[in-house]
Amino acid sequence: MKKYELIDHTADLGLEIYGKDLKELFENAGEALFEIICDLSQVAESMKKRVVVDGEDLEQLMVTWLGELLYLHDVEGSLFKRFEIEEIGSKSLKATVYGEKFKEGHHTIKTEIKAVTYHQIQVREEEDRWTSRVILDL
Repeated sequence: MKKYELIDHTADLGLEIYGKDLKELFENAGEALFEIICDLSQVAESMKKRVVVDGEDLEQLMVTWLGELLYLHDVEGSLFKRFEIEEIGSKSLKATVYGEKFKEGHHTIKTEIKAVTYHQIQVREEEDRWTSRVILDL
């Protein structure tokens, strides 16, 4: 099963993300975000960071999760390539993410993302998988 695909959206970038369960869905969302930002083959797993986020529902939890990862990228210069969701419920998640700090001349930034939006946000369970639609402001 594919992890995600890009979807057409005017002026922004849309993602349709897939996972066999909620844990995999949120892990694949983190990976999709950073595959858009940079070339993950250049990123080592030399640091790890604990991430804990809350939301009122799964849609807000997805936006908060990706927003926190984007914040860590923007403020701390972190690039993440592996995402392990340790606990997830309908309103919170705990994860450990692995990557390294951005290094000029070593890492290539492909796309600057301004924000993760609530526009058309969806997180839903289908027959055999979970899916999420996320729109990123570029």
